[in-house]
Amino acid sequence: MNRIKQLRKARGLRQADVARETCIDQKTLSNYEIGRTNPDAYAVVQLADFFGVTADYLLGLTEYNLKDTQALLAQIEQMEAQLAAIKKILLSESNG
Repeated sequence: MNRIKQLRKARGLRQADVARETCIDQKTLSNYEIGRTNPDAYAVVQLADFFGVTADYLLGLTEYNLKDTQALLAQIEQMEAQLAAIKKILLSESNG
């Protein structure tokens, strides 16, 4: 399960750190990360809560962590600004 490993590494944590905080055995966590086994519902909830993400995001069912709405709103604003800049360029080229 690559998303678990990505989240762990992004936070500079070791598997042992995550295992201790979530009460999930380190070997089990390792198996999730390499795709040998899939987490059960309990593990998904524990990991999602620990990392502050939705279960869908943790499982790779969505690209966006809807639990972090402030970050998503900031991304949307950034995208809107980029689109406005592109639109301005395109309009100036078509008028020129």
